Amino acid sequence: MRLGIDASNLRGGGGITHLVQLLDAADPCSHGFQSVVLWAAPETLRQVSDKPWLEKRDEPALLSSYPRRALWQARRLEVLARRERCDLLFVPGGVFATSFRPIVTMSRNLLPFQVRELLRYGLSLMTVRLLLLRITQTRSFRRASGTIFLTRYARGTVLSVTGGLRGANTIIPHGIDAKFFAVERPIRTLADRTVSDPLRIVYVSIIDVYKHQWHVATAVAALREKGLPVSLQLIGPSYPPALKRLQRVMRRLDPQGAFISYEPAVPHQQLPSLYGGADIAVFASSCENMPNILAESMAAAMPLVCSNRGCMPEILGDAGRYFDPEDPATLAAALRELIDSPALRERLACSARERVRSLSWERCARDTFVFLAEVVARSRTHAVVT
Repeated sequence: MRLGIDASNLRGGGGITHLVQLLDAADPCSHGFQSVVLWAAPETLRQVSDKPWLEKRDEPALLSSYPRRALWQARRLEVLARRERCDLLFVPGGVFATSFRPIVTMSRNLLPFQVRELLRYGLSLMTVRLLLLRITQTRSFRRASGTIFLTRYARGTVLSVTGGLRGANTIIPHGIDAKFFAVERPIRTLADRTVSDPLRIVYVSIIDVYKHQWHVATAVAALREKGLPVSLQLIGPSYPPALKRLQRVMRRLDPQGAFISYEPAVPHQQLPSLYGGADIAVFASSCENMPNILAESMAAAMPLVCSNRGCMPEILGDAGRYFDPEDPATLAAALRELIDSPALRERLACSARERVRSLSWERCARDTFVFLAEVVARSRTHAVVT
């Protein structure tokens, strides 16, 4: 068999990470795929390791704007896939317009399917974009021969909007880079800390309206007012309106920048050392499909306080403490419990690491190619019957 992968609408972040790690860990031949053809932008192709079974294709249209890429997918992709004699087309970006079949896609973004979260953007271009994604992804999932979900929660949320899907579907979580499992840190007590050398609380995630960094800052400021030597480090790129809101709150709570800091980005390869120097991790999102940051924090054996919304309890289980991401008082209480008990932090950290130990990219790649092969076999059986 011959597999085609359309990565034309993967432009960065988790989508690129998934593609790169999936192909690096894959053994397509063991699942009946003798070769894989990948269509992607040049920058994406450079990040993907060369493999004897992988054929990289750079199309000029993939360097263009989204409308041109969409037009390429609708008009050109089918011709190319048939010319390459593909038996299946995999579109991990979630939206497709080609009439080629069979096709497998992925659900990666839950924001379009949760109205409460979508409306946080108010009257904005982002709201329009998310509404359009809701329409196009719903159409794609209904037309696909197969759909991959990342968590049970995500599948239930999407199906409540799309209804039953004609094609097969499965749940395949992302993997975790092994470097996070190598992180070690001492479990420090309050007695070891001072205002000048505080317990470090870290929150790594994009600054966005559903990530609630301002509530995290409020909770940490409340702990400081009670005399606890704690600091907060916020790290991640930003959605500009959300960053402005966060900066207003930071200026009000910590005008001198004494205990709250923000960095726009840290290279992914530096995250393990960052976790190694922190004491507690916060994850305050109210909408996630499968948050890589949460899973990586767990692999790094971080004591975690986590949002009680969405798929987070499915991933973290009883290996952390939960709070309402829109109620700083509940976050402050959860943080205080971990701060006061080094033994609890150690127990939760070990439990979190064990909970995600099986989430390797090798497992993700194996399960993905097993599913892709099953979709091909099912499509061929259906073609014979009809």
